[in-house]
Amino acid sequence: MEEQLFQPRTDLTELNNAVMSIRNEIRKIIVGQDEMVKLIITALLADGHVLIEGVPGVAKTLAAKLVARSVDAGFSRIQFTPDLMPSDVLGTPVFNPQQSAFEFKKGPVFSNIILVDEINRAPAKTQSALLEIMEERQATVDGKTYPMAQPFMVLATQNPVEQEGTYRLPEAQLDRFLFKIVVQYPSEMEEMAILSQFHNMGNSVALDLVHPVLGSQQIITLRQQIRTLVIEEKLLQFIAKLVHQTRIHKSIYLGASPRASLAIMNASKATAAISGRDFVTPDDILSVVPAVLRHRIILSPDKEMEGITEDEVIRQILQSMDVPR
Repeated sequence: MEEQLFQPRTDLTELNNAVMSIRNEIRKIIVGQDEMVKLIITALLADGHVLIEGVPGVAKTLAAKLVARSVDAGFSRIQFTPDLMPSDVLGTPVFNPQQSAFEFKKGPVFSNIILVDEINRAPAKTQSALLEIMEERQATVDGKTYPMAQPFMVLATQNPVEQEGTYRLPEAQLDRFLFKIVVQYPSEMEEMAILSQFHNMGNSVALDLVHPVLGSQQIITLRQQIRTLVIEEKLLQFIAKLVHQTRIHKSIYLGASPRASLAIMNASKATAAISGRDFVTPDDILSVVPAVLRHRIILSPDKEMEGITEDEVIRQILQSMDVPR
């Protein structure tokens, strides 16, 4: 009897090809920042939103634009400013004299991939316009509900250094982001490669070098595929215990919500799929935990005064736990 070759329960060939194609398109322009690009792609496949934080000039907005450019879907960019009103984001009813009635004119948020630049520059009233949209994928205006097109994803950027004219994002809104990605400066070698790459591009427009490699319907299909991936009971217990630890840890004033547990599970499934596996491993979970939790916990005032960061506390929690193998 011939020995049967092992076949994975879920065929991930299309997904792996799609991820590789997106990465290759982005690498035409961006040097380094592999972790940021990987997490954005993970969030796209896990049906989550992303908050990207970093000082000016580290390619936050460019990375978001390039991911959107590599996907054949609708894209809109909203620059948040202190005088931006909710109607500037959602849209507004406009009187149609021919019909003698008001018609709703949809705002820029009605697209597939939304880039919200400098999200912390708009006041709470405008930021709150995104709450329903991000969680329920719909907007309610004048008592009428308008569903968002699928797929739908919000990519938001913020500058952690500049405080003048900025507003802190409410915890309820932060909780709706799957990841918070902290972007660091490139290394000296990477910066040299950036200079060489842009010098060699000459008069070429950067965005014109990137082409769509993934369609909207493909994304919807891949998301459905990822939800069926296998995750063992012991790993679910590990996620639940990890999130519970954030609620009882002495350095944390406010712990993570149950939404964080679901975010870790969904993100780890997407990470496993990107790695070519149809099952989740502990390493998949550990790789996404910092990005999922860092914006969902609030440190106690004394720890903030000591200069301790959320990532350090998350690392302490992980080191104190037995990771299943």
